[in-house]
Amino acid sequence: MIANGNNGSMEERMKQNLTGPKVVVVVYEQLCTFEFGIAVEVFGLPRPEFGNDWYRFEVCSAESQRVDATGGVQIQVDVGVEAIEKADVVIVPGWRNPHELPPVELVDAIVAAHERGARIAGICGGVFVLAATGLLANKSATTHWMFLDTFIDQHPDVRVEDTPMFCDMDRILTSAGSAAGIDLCLHIVATDYGQSRADQVARRLVVPPFSDSEARQDRGRPLTAPVSEKQQRMEGLLERLRLDIATPYSIQEASKELDISPRTFLRRFKSTTGKNYGQWMTQQRLERAKTLLVQTDLSVERIAEACGLSSSGSLRRIFRENLNVSPREYRGGRHQKSVNEP
Repeated sequence: MIANGNNGSMEERMKQNLTGPKVVVVVYEQLCTFEFGIAVEVFGLPRPEFGNDWYRFEVCSAESQRVDATGGVQIQVDVGVEAIEKADVVIVPGWRNPHELPPVELVDAIVAAHERGARIAGICGGVFVLAATGLLANKSATTHWMFLDTFIDQHPDVRVEDTPMFCDMDRILTSAGSAAGIDLCLHIVATDYGQSRADQVARRLVVPPFSDSEARQDRGRPLTAPVSEKQQRMEGLLERLRLDIATPYSIQEASKELDISPRTFLRRFKSTTGKNYGQWMTQQRLERAKTLLVQTDLSVERIAEACGLSSSGSLRRIFRENLNVSPREYRGGRHQKSVNEP
């Protein structure tokens, strides 16, 4: 079977006037076709319901023009990694071998793209390509639970998260298993166009609205020692904080609930979540507010109260700092974040 990297002429005509961010997906020998298909489904299909304001899409090859993918599929691609030079989002859909370094040309192109402000996403094993660039040093990342031990051994400078479905830090995005790439890609859509449009894409895919990054992958087996009682108590506290986000919890109150000192609490909290207490609480409030804005008609003031914030001004500040839009703009689906934002 041969799949051509260039789209048919009719589809090309439909895409000529698109004005959205440019997504470039990298293919390679022994390409992971499921992960590749996720990127194509989310970003590469015509979506006339959105008019011209949708992603421009291109496939580039990290190696030869004709790539032998898994499942006996061959893909003909006429563009090399030079296509990454104009990408706003670069997606690496898996990688063939965690012990094999990616081509130097691909690594250099990804680093240059990130330096000029592009986002870089690795689905499942694609995290190994991202790690080879050095861009993940001292940042949070995840991958499929089967690869975690190998990844930790190879890249001790990366803060590995073993439970989230995806991580997004400093314009570097990684997903857990292959199907978690759907959540990651829908997260990119929500970042660019707002939750409402991401939910529309999810409905067309016949999948639930995307899970936030706090959703957890089922590893099926313990990777290390069984979860300790201390970890269980911390996880229980985190769940209570999520469910009762409207009630402000101070560090002193949270640490007292676990019967430990505030200093010990803060150390364990960051070890568990990868974030400090304030950052994590802000993220939970932001996620709750996003949901309420899309799914209810509550006023911004009521939503701020429901998220445990002292005023609607605090909610507006959080949206501006994290999403560069106001809550009302987010509710209207007018969220298109610039790729040049830090």
